[in-house]
Amino acid sequence: MNRRRFLGLLALAGASLSGCRFYPAEGMSNPCLAQGLPPQLRDHELLRECWEGIDARQFWDCHVHLAGTGDSDSGIWVNPDMRSPWHPIQYTQFRYYLDAACVGGNDVASRGSVDADYVERLRHLHRDFPPEARFMLLAFDYYHDEEGRKDAQMSAFHVPNSYAQRVAAAYPGFEWIASIHPYREDSVEALAWCVRHGAKAVKWLPGAMGIDPASSRCDRFYAALARHDMPLLTHTGKEYAISVEGGQALNNPLRLRRPLEHGVRVILAHCASLGEYADIDRGEDGPQVDSLSLFHRLAAERRYDGRLFGDLSAVTLVNRERSVLERLWGRSEFHGRMINGSDYPLPGIMPLISTQGFVDWGFLAREEAGVLVEVRRYNPLLYDFMLKRRLSMAGVRLPPVVFHSRRVFQHA
Repeated sequence: MNRRRFLGLLALAGASLSGCRFYPAEGMSNPCLAQGLPPQLRDHELLRECWEGIDARQFWDCHVHLAGTGDSDSGIWVNPDMRSPWHPIQYTQFRYYLDAACVGGNDVASRGSVDADYVERLRHLHRDFPPEARFMLLAFDYYHDEEGRKDAQMSAFHVPNSYAQRVAAAYPGFEWIASIHPYREDSVEALAWCVRHGAKAVKWLPGAMGIDPASSRCDRFYAALARHDMPLLTHTGKEYAISVEGGQALNNPLRLRRPLEHGVRVILAHCASLGEYADIDRGEDGPQVDSLSLFHRLAAERRYDGRLFGDLSAVTLVNRERSVLERLWGRSEFHGRMINGSDYPLPGIMPLISTQGFVDWGFLAREEAGVLVEVRRYNPLLYDFMLKRRLSMAGVRLPPVVFHSRRVFQHA
């Protein structure tokens, strides 16, 4: 697919990918500058200020997607619809992800494999961070039906646990997070293997995987998670990045009361910051309530202290309203429940974050925005961190504890 056609299709994919308008001011395609931060950025005072108060040993980005095309021995599988021009939305979304990760046709040094290039790009980005910092790489299980049978046709992609483990073991800057569908007959055994091989948590995307977190079918798996003291990182809120085939209701944050009551440490990805859901605390047909309010309801319950957290991945995308950021930043009583995650490669999808938009809202100083925009051209992961450090709502910035994500994975 040539670059011109790719760019022409971006607008087509935009509404499906982000659920919102695009902001192309910073470009439509990742420039993928590959030489590392130049000295004027590497030594910039703003970067030093961003790291002030943060212990790099505690900096674990808990939401870094591992992806590829399966063109190696990785075992990665991608639904053919995502690679077929006859399915233009899925096709362009997938090309968008590859562009964000600087693989699959960008003008960067290639190892001849999309899988290998994806990992090498992550290693390259990590070099701009303190060596003690960690990226937590996500495996991703198949969709399974209610009987626990794999259904590839309903799956968007698959990243094996064994591959995530192998990549993380090969580079000290990485940790890994497993993905295990709880309806699988072998789910408890699979979890035991992942624990033995160094997994730090388990990742779900309920709507896309066909998982109802409130179902008794998960109880056996929840008991195993609690026994191993293994956190569950699970998507909450509306999902636009991949198809969920009518499964949006499964992403209701209130459905996670069940694992919490089993003693599982649960991380609500994105702090449930997008969409509305039925208030099932008042019955399955309860009134619609915005998802972030449901997260805050759970966070206010002291019985979940030490067990309920929310990650900040994707909260700066342009499909989040101004009020979402004001509520996340402004509710300081919940900052201790929040941890950092980037949702990489999304920060590399240039139109999905508007740095200028934060200036217009009064959340970011104009002179700082210019530095951040330039950093993003070299390292979207570093940009994501710096942006969250510098955003200020009525004078309130996120405290360092939010970026000490390792504390939630202390079983490790």
